[in-house]
Amino acid sequence: MPDGLRIDLARLRADLEALGRIGRNPDTGGLDRVSFSDADMEGRRHVQGLMEEAGLETSMDGAGNLSGRWNVGKGPVVMLGSHLDTVPDGGMLDGALGVLAALEAVRTMKEAGLAPACPIEVIATSEEEGRFGGMFGAQALAGTVTPEWLETARDDGGTRLADAMRAQGMDPRKALDAKRPEGSIAAFLELHIEQGPVLEQTGKPAGIVTGISGVFNWTIRLTGEANHSGTTPMDMRRDAFQGLADFARQIPELIAESGSNVSRLTIGKVSLEPDFPHTVPGRAEFTLVARDIDEAVMQALADGARRRIAEVAARHRLDHEIVETSWLPPFPCDGSVIATLQAAARSLGLDAPLMPSGAGHDTQVLGAIAPAGLIFVPSVAGISHAPGEFTEWKDIEAGANLMLHGAMRLAGL
Repeated sequence: MPDGLRIDLARLRADLEALGRIGRNPDTGGLDRVSFSDADMEGRRHVQGLMEEAGLETSMDGAGNLSGRWNVGKGPVVMLGSHLDTVPDGGMLDGALGVLAALEAVRTMKEAGLAPACPIEVIATSEEEGRFGGMFGAQALAGTVTPEWLETARDDGGTRLADAMRAQGMDPRKALDAKRPEGSIAAFLELHIEQGPVLEQTGKPAGIVTGISGVFNWTIRLTGEANHSGTTPMDMRRDAFQGLADFARQIPELIAESGSNVSRLTIGKVSLEPDFPHTVPGRAEFTLVARDIDEAVMQALADGARRRIAEVAARHRLDHEIVETSWLPPFPCDGSVIATLQAAARSLGLDAPLMPSGAGHDTQVLGAIAPAGLIFVPSVAGISHAPGEFTEWKDIEAGANLMLHGAMRLAGL
């Protein structure tokens, strides 16, 4: 085991900064590479070029997953990577760091003349950020995408996933062919920014994730009656916004009743109709995203939320509808991969504590078909999904080296 081997931080930084110019909003400094946009596909082509320069065999499957394979050794692959799409006005590191650090790890091994016992594949998954309600690329690899979902999934603007793919010259039906054969992946390893404040506050350069919170995503519609705001008495209104506000104020009570200390419930997007200052809102549509590390707690939160929404609707004389766009169960990272990462951290002299993840990641989907692990690096001020997202370069170096040495051990070096 070449314990002294290290990635080239200057090269990784140059790669990240170059990719970070694709889709950049000049007004905010954020990135707009939402899945299956022109900028998203440009970013994939850019990274494919980097993979080819590194001597990897590249391909893109029917779901838009970009692969760079180092054909060495034999048997199932060790897969390294993350995603390339961003949220609207997102940061430079979320997802991209894991892909480019994986590529840098392979380049480092190749330049050192190492000979892994099995092939190593760098993967850049598609549509991880949930524009269409799931982790599409990873789900396609795991074989959990259905033809029905593929044709009906829409983003919050009404664009269908299938239409977004066709606009990029892709045949949505071919996404069903992206499923990897059973036993073809020996292990999956992902590096990601924490997206929270824990590592920075504790002064740790990296963390090893023990498990990932499950998440469910709902769209809730409350329908009342739009009417004149000056002539409609308060006690005669069917005000959809009042129903929304009534439910929102109950979230702390719902968590206290049915949740845990790691439960998270968020109303992140709201739209009102007619959305006019002098009209009582006749319709409110909003998202509810819930997370917890225990699926039984998730179910209790879902049951409690359904009951409270029904009560709110009855109280305000509203019709209500709940559409579940996704349900991802919690995922425990593989014990053997965790142990491998702990051994790699010791060899590097890194203090990398064990920790949970409150955000969802490709790891939890690919963990259904292969032993999977996740490495975190600190997020400055806990900021992510925003232009101010940043990780100190020394911590990026530490996390990338942990990925490198974890991958070497998983690949038999």
